[in-house]
Amino acid sequence: MPSYITMPKLSDTMTEGTVAKWRKQKGDKITAGDIIAEIETDKATMEMESFDDGILSEIYVQEGGKVAIGQRVAMLLAPGESAPAGGGAPSAPAPAPKAEAPAPASAAPAPQTSTPAPAPAPASENGGVRVKASPLAKKVAAEKSIDLTGITGTGPGGRIIQRDVLGAQSGATAAPARPPAPAASVAAPLAVPPTPPGEGDIRIPLTGMRRAIAERLLASKTQIPHFYLNIEVDAADLMRIRAEVNADAEKAGQGKLTVNDFVLKAAIVAATRVPKVNASFAGDSVIQYANVNMAVAVAVEDGLVTPVIREAQKKSLREINEIVKDLATRARTKKLKPEEYQGGTLTVSNLGAYGIETFSAIINPPQSLILSVGAIVKKPVVNAQGQIVVGQRMNIGLSCDHRVVDGAIGAEYLAELRKLIENPALMLI
Repeated sequence: MPSYITMPKLSDTMTEGTVAKWRKQKGDKITAGDIIAEIETDKATMEMESFDDGILSEIYVQEGGKVAIGQRVAMLLAPGESAPAGGGAPSAPAPAPKAEAPAPASAAPAPQTSTPAPAPAPASENGGVRVKASPLAKKVAAEKSIDLTGITGTGPGGRIIQRDVLGAQSGATAAPARPPAPAASVAAPLAVPPTPPGEGDIRIPLTGMRRAIAERLLASKTQIPHFYLNIEVDAADLMRIRAEVNADAEKAGQGKLTVNDFVLKAAIVAATRVPKVNASFAGDSVIQYANVNMAVAVAVEDGLVTPVIREAQKKSLREINEIVKDLATRARTKKLKPEEYQGGTLTVSNLGAYGIETFSAIINPPQSLILSVGAIVKKPVVNAQGQIVVGQRMNIGLSCDHRVVDGAIGAEYLAELRKLIENPALMLI
């Protein structure tokens, strides 16, 4: 019986994928665990592996073609097995890449022909029960005599990966799943249609990333009760200590620390001191997280990605610097793995490098807090002696989900943040 390879869900906001490159060709022998294609999602380019053995008999989607989650992209046959009548091709093949005149923004999306999607191909047998797991997860489970059937997978498409097996061994239990807020469709007819394009105007179709950003942030602004707090902090000591640390780093052949590294460290430490902000709304409860998984907003060609520093409270300034540089580089080349940009518990967005002094960011659901960091500006200030002197000031905004973070809690968090930024030695202890 043929085994069909379907488009997996490789990110939490993914609705379709683009076949960027086939690693295997028609007629190739495939072993479970082989990487057969590269799939471009709304956030990254991911490797797609096979969960079965067989011969790659048919490829339904050519490079550059888009296909919805769950639809067939290829077919595997056992050696000597014949293809079913019609080649097993889906009834509505995914479109090949071509220039098309996009529908007017006010038009409803054309209905898609649904293709019956077979159940995802299982990866392994465990006590007679078929489970979907990565080769490494199966190997670790076998070595440690762990039953895979009782483990919930957190990998792409619900696949069990190594960390799930290790977590099961240690008896660790994950926090309850955070139900995502239902996204408002940006494809729905607009209440006020845009002005029709005229001569010389250009209509730019939404990329997968821009569509995901539009849906996610529209849901955030319409479903999360935002409120905003703002402070101005004295950044003079931070800049002085940064200069001293970087002078020593340069002598040691190390990279320089950025202002954002210090801000991130301060935001992380402040979250450990005011843990109520490190939380999210879960319908009938609030989930307060043990670890600070700090998301960092990174501008990329198509929009914005927020890779995550996991267990950030355990990281030094130097570690934060190195992790952020690595994540930002791979974000811009679409090489992040889903687990590297999912699961953040709060976010820092810094536009200081662009000369922006103050702004209010939109919360990244299901988080309940985002920091907006502006540029450090030299300006006249009044010191403790009543003298007007040249100071270095930085504006920081805090956008909060009022269902989780009350005004007093947000103010307490900003007070801790101010103390750390204005006394940076405290965050190095």
